[in-house]
Amino acid sequence: MGEKDIMDQEEIYSKVLRAGRRTYFFDVRSTKAGDYYLTITESKKFTHDDGSFHYKKHKIYLYKEDFTAFKEIMEEMMEYIIDEKGQEVISERHQKDFKKEEDEETSFSENGTASGSFTDVDFDDI
Repeated sequence: MGEKDIMDQEEIYSKVLRAGRRTYFFDVRSTKAGDYYLTITESKKFTHDDGSFHYKKHKIYLYKEDFTAFKEIMEEMMEYIIDEKGQEVISERHQKDFKKEEDEETSFSENGTASGSFTDVDFDDI
């Protein structure tokens, strides 16, 4: 059995959050001992001048024994940011990145046909 097959067997539950050029993958996985842990992967799309692109990934492994402290600190940090900067405020730089991705998504014409460009990406590419 290959490494990819083993990784597929370990994946228990997944959610995806798309946020502009960034995509966040939340995956519950299983250890060899049958215990569960969480991986959070940030995948960010970078486009080259010639139109080709690549993804950069960053991954965090979070184990149950750290959940409570991680959650408390994460909530504290998010509350701090919201208190200081507000819920809906997005920096100009990040707003441009977010709009750029929205512009690349498929739009629909009056007759209901899709227009625009999109790329079929295999999870192996991310």
